Amino acid sequence: MPSHLYHLIAFLVSALFVLWSTPVVKTIGLKSGHVDRPNERKVHKQPIVRLGGVSIFGGTLTALIIVWCLGGFAEIAPNQVSEIWGVTLGGVAFFLIGLGDDLFNLTPLSRLIMQTCVASLAWWAGVRIDFLSIPFDGLVEMGWLSLPVTAIWLVGMANAINWIDGLDGLAAGVSGIAAVVMLIVSLFMQQPAAALIAAALAGGALGFLRYNFNPAQIFMGDGGAYFMGFTLAGVGVIGLVKSTAVTAVLLPYLILAVPILDMSSVILSRLKSGKSPFLADKSHLHHRLLKAGISQRLTVLFIYALTLWVGSLAMAVSGIPSGYAYAIGASLLLAYVAWQVRRNRQIRNEE
Repeated sequence: MPSHLYHLIAFLVSALFVLWSTPVVKTIGLKSGHVDRPNERKVHKQPIVRLGGVSIFGGTLTALIIVWCLGGFAEIAPNQVSEIWGVTLGGVAFFLIGLGDDLFNLTPLSRLIMQTCVASLAWWAGVRIDFLSIPFDGLVEMGWLSLPVTAIWLVGMANAINWIDGLDGLAAGVSGIAAVVMLIVSLFMQQPAAALIAAALAGGALGFLRYNFNPAQIFMGDGGAYFMGFTLAGVGVIGLVKSTAVTAVLLPYLILAVPILDMSSVILSRLKSGKSPFLADKSHLHHRLLKAGISQRLTVLFIYALTLWVGSLAMAVSGIPSGYAYAIGASLLLAYVAWQVRRNRQIRNEE
């Protein structure tokens, strides 16, 4: 079977599973009372089921298992089967940690300890960062630092996606766009293992938007956010960072720049104010845009456009044919959405 067909199967199976299962999960969540209730920090005004991550997780995992049963793992990436399982099983563990938090409200410290342990096991399975790009100095081999750097990356991205999950469709859309970009770049760089996982995750994330975009019918919860964040980080490690090219090593950080910079700015802001970095507040980018008078939908669309823009830059840097044309197109789209944001703010101020 052509290798690209496995990627298409993974995308379609995941998307269809999510489209079918999400209403079922919503019904179960309502009956069991597992809902996200409004408070002074949250934007929604009524209780909404927060177990949608079950569908994203189930769709992605089902897609990968079907491809594995068809012999796809061994056919498209015979030397990376253990790495595919490392990312997949690590994603399962991160999902369970998040689901535990959704159901039982785990403490931040307990979540962090469990996440670090899982990330360390993933490193042992081969999901590891061996090189780091140093400006003006090229690539530096990590040696024993590979474990802590990999753990920080995997745990950090899982939490970064969770932290931006503050508006309808925001985390799912950002993750879906990033997964599609990673799929394209991984295929171009002949990294089919990473592309396969990215395809399955992209299908699940974009399919979930059918029910999660504003006005949201269901939230993904910590389970879905942790799962998507870890999986995106894992795809970057086993695919793009495995190359010894300086530009390739930088690609996952560029593709995921929006959640990375958002989390970094929030942590610095909280520390500067003498607060705990784990103390929730309204200092995220989407909170600031809402405070400026931008509508919720336009705020989400602007961050989508920003994510697509940095993704297009990654495609251009990777050398994909017409990559710079994609970057120019994404730049024009971002400029248009930014103009709409400014126009929306002016209208609201006049009102």
